[in-house]
Amino acid sequence: MDLQIDGRNILKAVALQSDARRIAVLGRNGSGKTTLARVMAGLQRPDSGTVRIAGVDVARDRRGALTAVGILFQNPDHQIIFPTVGEELAFGLGQMGLAKPQIAVRVAETLAQFGKSHWQEAAIHRLSQGQRQLVCLMAILAMGPKVIILDEPYAGLDIPTAMHLTRVLDRTEATLVHITHDPRMIEGYDHALWIERGAVQMRGAADEVARAFEVAMTDLGGRDDLADLSG
Repeated sequence: MDLQIDGRNILKAVALQSDARRIAVLGRNGSGKTTLARVMAGLQRPDSGTVRIAGVDVARDRRGALTAVGILFQNPDHQIIFPTVGEELAFGLGQMGLAKPQIAVRVAETLAQFGKSHWQEAAIHRLSQGQRQLVCLMAILAMGPKVIILDEPYAGLDIPTAMHLTRVLDRTEATLVHITHDPRMIEGYDHALWIERGAVQMRGAADEVARAFEVAMTDLGGRDDLADLSG
C-alpha cells in the first residue's frame, strides 16, 4: 500500500500478509508506523492498495471493521468520547448494531470479567491514565475483534499498570499487532516488520528483526551527526 499526506510519501509499498497471532511493527519516531496502524484499523484510507483483516476491507466496510479490528492508542484521551465507563463501553457495541438489551448485557459481562462492575457509572475524568487505558481496552474487547492493534500502549504508564495490561492482552485470543520503537516489548512475538521512512526495511521472525533493529539503532545513537537522529 502507499499513502501520501501533504505531498509527502508517508507509506511506500508496504505489504504484509500473515496469519501469525503476535505481529510487531518496529520503527523510530516518524517512521510511519502509527500511520500504518491507522490504515490497518480502517481510520485512514491508503492511496493505493487494500487492507483486509479477517476478510473485511476495513476502509470500505466500517461496520464489518468493528468486528474485525480494534486499535488501542498511546493516549487514551484520544480515544475516549463519553463521560462514564458504561457509556464508553456501550458506544462501539451500538455502532455494531446491537440492540440496547444486548449492549447492556455485554457491558455488564465485560466489566465483571475485569472485576470492575463498580465502574459502570464511574466518571472517566476521575480515573488515572492507566485506568483510562484499561477502559479503552475493555471497550475494544467487548466488541470481540479478531485483531487488536496496539499503538505504543504502555507509553506514560507506570510499571505495575503496564504489567497488568500485558497480562490482560496475553490472555486474549485475538491476534495482536504491536506498534513500538522498543524491541524489548515484542519478546515472544512471531513475526515483525521494521518500518523506516515509510518503507519496509526488514521483515521476518520477530527475534531476528528485533535484533537487527536494535543493532542499527545502537549504531545510530552512537554517532555524533544529529541530523541522522531525526525520524
